Amino acid sequence: MTAVLPPLPADPIVEEIRAFANAWDIGRRSREIDRSPRFPQEEFRALGDARLLGLRTPTALGGRGLPLPTVGVALFHLGYLGGTAFAKLSLQPEFSSVLAEHGSATLVDRWFRPMAQGTCLVGNQITEPGAGSDVAGLAATARLNGESYLLSGTKSEAAFAADADAAIVYAKTSAAEARGGITAFLVPQDLPGIERSAGAGDLGERWQRRGTVQYRDVRVPLDHRLGEEGRGLEYVRPELTRERALLAAVYLGVARASWDETVAYVGERRAFGRALSGQEGVAFPLVEDEAALTASWLLVADVLRRLESGESVEGPAALAKWMATETALRAIDHAIQFHGGRGYSQSLPHEQRWRDVRSGRIAHGPSEVMLRIASHERWPASLPR
Repeated sequence: MTAVLPPLPADPIVEEIRAFANAWDIGRRSREIDRSPRFPQEEFRALGDARLLGLRTPTALGGRGLPLPTVGVALFHLGYLGGTAFAKLSLQPEFSSVLAEHGSATLVDRWFRPMAQGTCLVGNQITEPGAGSDVAGLAATARLNGESYLLSGTKSEAAFAADADAAIVYAKTSAAEARGGITAFLVPQDLPGIERSAGAGDLGERWQRRGTVQYRDVRVPLDHRLGEEGRGLEYVRPELTRERALLAAVYLGVARASWDETVAYVGERRAFGRALSGQEGVAFPLVEDEAALTASWLLVADVLRRLESGESVEGPAALAKWMATETALRAIDHAIQFHGGRGYSQSLPHEQRWRDVRSGRIAHGPSEVMLRIASHERWPASLPR
């Protein structure tokens, strides 16, 4: 008997994504770049040509200008069909919205517009060896020297460390402020004094080739500062809120693919004289996953709707990312388990999906910080910032 599954999130853009996925066979390509890690430049350019980069970016800056709920549906389906790789590639302009919103027209034309076309890669560098989630504790410094800043410090765990054409770098510009005084800069990665190296490799999302970037008195032109001095954290905060809600949509799409495939499989696979779907130890976890995936999507969709209307939803967005990540990992883990030995092997995509989604517990704010943000919003007087 064919399983009747709940409907996937729908929007007219889904047909575009299906056409792109079929033309580029994005599921297969996602697995290839996992096994032979590289930055997927050709795929990035293809997303640009298909106008699937900069989905939220205003049309005046070369994007589609779509509302956030539609972007969420698009990312869900990119995750469903191509894993986290293609969905997160599509998100690269959103990850660099500080450049679009606070950079000069010259910087936007030189770096942001080409990124929305897939011809330029801009990374983000916040994390340092001694500061990750505690962004206010950054040690990198940028000292004003004539018409330039002298940038010094080490950025670690940086995505595209050796591949990015430029990076948005956050550094302390006010020594008087022990915690704060952080400024954002657009730093071309070929400037003198920059040393870049890819890391040893990651558990998942290996195509990001994370690594270390060392800055030694790098002369960054004054006009490469993004916005006002000392306001970098203020600028990046709303970007992170949007990112978290949109990443939640990605993770749910990836997990839904594994869930759909597992529901179909257990309806056909027989053991002990009946289908696996007739075994309570299999059926119960899968219907629990169905409920959790559906509830998580409703939360994400609500957060995106509220964001689009201009509401402040930092806490709900953090909870959406936390809930989606945990739900997705549990659902994919069940897919691995119920496919048995093949589920644990690379012959099926579930193990890669789990490895890739596992980054969600850490990247763009770890799960513990997501709960901290939400609890502080609920009880603002009980926790220090």
